[in-house]
Amino acid sequence: MPGPVPNREADLARPRERKGGNAQPVTKGVMKEVKVPNGDRNWHPIAKRLWDSLKSSGQADFYQNSDWAFAYSLCEDLSYYKKSGKRSGQMLQTIYSAFERLLVAEGDRRRVRVELHEPEPLEQSAAVLAIADYKKDLGLEA
Repeated sequence: MPGPVPNREADLARPRERKGGNAQPVTKGVMKEVKVPNGDRNWHPIAKRLWDSLKSSGQADFYQNSDWAFAYSLCEDLSYYKKSGKRSGQMLQTIYSAFERLLVAEGDRRRVRVELHEPEPLEQSAAVLAIADYKKDLGLEA
């Protein structure tokens, strides 16, 4: 989506779907089993760190094998760029631009309406808590 980075959904006065206008239908497919390849040990330290951070980032939940292959290729290019004696601003911009397609930065994710939130705290149901209290009262649990 071109233009400025949209606000987070929580910052809006009303949900986007209620605003009307240009809501586009979504074509859906089935996610396949994913195997994340190992990074190259010979990569530049920055490329290694970026690769490792991709594996533990929230947007990785949406990555398929083709996304991981693309990320691998980009880390290879970034490593080559960082290790090369002569650097080109255009090459760096091209690499960074390609990382946008993988939704690496929060602004990139918000442009395509993907927001990562803190995990919900695990809450026990009232019934489970009541049973635990009864056990405690009966001396069955410390």
